Amino acid sequence: MDDVERDGQAVEGARSAVREGRGRRRRRVLKITGAVAAVAVVALAFALRRPAPVGHWNSAEGRADFLAAYDRAMADMPRAAGTVDVRTGFGFVRVHRYEGAPGRAEPLVLLPGRASASPVWADNLPHLLKVGDVYTVDLLGEPGGSVQEAPITSDADQAAWLDQVLAHLPEESFHVVGLSIGGWTAANLAVHRPRHVATLTLLDPVYTFSNIPFGTAIRAIPASVPWLPKSWRDSFNSYTAGGAPVEDVPVADMIESGMKHYTLRLPQPALIGEKALRGLKMPVLAILAGESVMHDAAASRRTAERVLRNGTVKVYPAASHAISGAQPAAIAADLAAFLDAR
Repeated sequence: MDDVERDGQAVEGARSAVREGRGRRRRRVLKITGAVAAVAVVALAFALRRPAPVGHWNSAEGRADFLAAYDRAMADMPRAAGTVDVRTGFGFVRVHRYEGAPGRAEPLVLLPGRASASPVWADNLPHLLKVGDVYTVDLLGEPGGSVQEAPITSDADQAAWLDQVLAHLPEESFHVVGLSIGGWTAANLAVHRPRHVATLTLLDPVYTFSNIPFGTAIRAIPASVPWLPKSWRDSFNSYTAGGAPVEDVPVADMIESGMKHYTLRLPQPALIGEKALRGLKMPVLAILAGESVMHDAAASRRTAERVLRNGTVKVYPAASHAISGAQPAAIAADLAAFLDAR
């Protein structure tokens, strides 16, 4: 064998080794990609699996933990004049009634934020009871005293169960007050089922005048994973409250427990359209937190002032999304003035 032939064989051998190496690398990459894809599919299937069509507790122990936190937080509330579970087409809704100052025909109905239930109003009730009688509602499909029994699949369903609650109460109409997602719930009710809504008060509502900022939505993802550390949920809750500490605060402990132990089965709220907001006939008071991370306060103000034909818009410049607990006296005063002006 001459040198040329040996060199040709050597080159071909080298090329074969390169091809074989490339083949092994491709197979290894394919295996890795396949493994990653398999993990992704399993993770996606786990995330999308719906073992129950309604909101539910993840365990009996988790429910007990939340109810203990709920009771501790309720201890900061005034004594209720009565508590009732209202039967609706979607489940039972827990309603607490508080007797306030006489003279106002229509009572207030308070709708809390996500995972917070009635005790979130503990700082507000002493002030709001000077305005009139008060009902607090635990939102259906959220952790609290209400029990979801049928799927809630649309914004119309969200309005329907709340309309049924108001229809069950003895009064004909109400001053509906909503905080955060409760603000969206109140506005959604006014859009779809306005018959019992005398006035609407929205406290830093989400998905109403502008969307949740992208950065906040990203930060909310780990806080919604129940098996991640409690500190992650506390961090997110503190972030929405302008950095205020949330450890060893009864309401914050209740919210964290609900986030950890309860699985929601509710549709993603849709941003309420400007056409729908323009169609609201009742007086609307919108109180926005200037430092809120749950919406664009400046954009929300512009939208509210532009589209509410019977609206009053106020901005508390230094307030965070935790506006209800931080500004209870101011909120009550503005609400009383708004109602008296009717």
